[in-house]
Amino acid sequence: MLVISALRKTYGQLTALDGLDLTVNPGEILALLGPNGAGKSTTVKCLVGLLRPDAGVIKVDGVDALRDPRARRLIGYLPEVARLHDTLTPWEFLLLKGRLFDLDDGAICERAERLLDGFGILDRRDEPMVAFSKGMLQKVSISAALLTDPKLLVFDEPLSGLDVTTAQIVKQLMREFAERGGAVLHCSHLLDIVEHSADRIAILDRGKLLAEGSAAQLRERAGATEGARLDQVFRSLVQASDPAAAARIILG
Repeated sequence: MLVISALRKTYGQLTALDGLDLTVNPGEILALLGPNGAGKSTTVKCLVGLLRPDAGVIKVDGVDALRDPRARRLIGYLPEVARLHDTLTPWEFLLLKGRLFDLDDGAICERAERLLDGFGILDRRDEPMVAFSKGMLQKVSISAALLTDPKLLVFDEPLSGLDVTTAQIVKQLMREFAERGGAVLHCSHLLDIVEHSADRIAILDRGKLLAEGSAAQLRERAGATEGARLDQVFRSLVQASDPAAAARIILG
C-alpha cells in the first residue's frame, strides 16, 4: 500500500533523511519510531505533500505521491498537532474537507454523522470548536482523516488527549481498518501501546532505517531477553543514554 524508496531530504547542511526505504503492506499496522530528530516528521510530511524531498520515490497503492495529486485522496492524515478552524463547528469543518476532496454532499453528511456519532460527539456537531477540549478536537481530527474513505492511514500520536475509552476505540479502529485491507502508518512515542498494536516496528535514527521487524525480532537484534520491555530494546538499538543518569544531571 505504501512504498518509500531512497527518500532523501536535507535542510541546508543537515541531512534529515538519507536514502530511506520503507513499506507498509495492506492489512498491516507499521509503527514508526525514533528519537527526536530521527526523521519521522520529515518522512510523514514528504508522504502527505507538506514537504518536497530532494530525491526518492513515494507510492501509495501504486500512485506516485510526489507527482500525482490523486494520491492525496488515498491518505487519511492525522498530524501530531491538528490545527482546526476553531470558529467552525465539527459539521462545517467536515463538510469543508469533504468538498475540498470533491465528495458529494450526501456522502459527506452520511459519513460525518456516522463518524461523529461513533466518537460520541454528534450532539456537539453544531457548536463552534473554539471551546472544545483537546480530546474533542482529536476526535474531530480523526473523523476528518477517515472522512474520505482512505486506503492508508497516517496517524501521528493518535491517542494524544484522548480518554481511556476513546483511546481503546481508536486502537481497535486501526486494527479493524487493517483487517479490512487498509494499511496504517502509526507514529508514536507510547512504546507499550506500539508493542501490542503494531504488526511491524520500524526504527529511524539520523535519517536512516536502523531496525525493522516484530517486537520479538527487535529484541533478538538488540540481544535482549524475551521479556524485555520495548523501551529497553529501543534505547539499546539507538544507543540512548541512561535515563536515570540523565535525570540526575538535569536535577543537579
